[in-house]
Amino acid sequence: MPFGLKNAGATYQRAMQNIFDDFLHKRIECYVDDLVVKTKQRADHLLDLRAVFERLRRFQLKMNPLKCAFGVTSGKFLGFLVHHRGIEIDQSKIDAIQKMPEPKNVSELKSFQGHLAYIRRFISNLAGRCQPFSRLLKKGTPFEWDEACRNAFNNIKAYLTKPPVLS
Repeated sequence: MPFGLKNAGATYQRAMQNIFDDFLHKRIECYVDDLVVKTKQRADHLLDLRAVFERLRRFQLKMNPLKCAFGVTSGKFLGFLVHHRGIEIDQSKIDAIQKMPEPKNVSELKSFQGHLAYIRRFISNLAGRCQPFSRLLKKGTPFEWDEACRNAFNNIKAYLTKPPVLS
């Protein structure tokens, strides 16, 4: 794929979805150049790998062996930890949020909310928990970090000490 094309990523993703159309969400998960072959039974895993390899070979796609891991029961995929129990947030993402100081301006608050947006599906009622911050983001409003904002900030951090596992 040539560099510099504005829609190269979308084009490649569409190609991968067309190539693996009948495998997606059954045998594999695919996001741009990340492929995860998933199998419920260990005995079926080699059959699924063979089918994926044959499909890769048919479309003349190559894999970098240094970036491949086979037969693992868990691993990182798109910044999340995937294993037999479900999907968890990578601990480094949680640590980054836990170490953030209270925002002193709108820019820092937006940065905090950006970090939360990345893991939004793991935080129940995130919009409700972040509601005290919404008035600070209105145009022309002075940034005044009050007790409600402080409580919301600390509650979100406390919630992330034991994040849920998605199944």
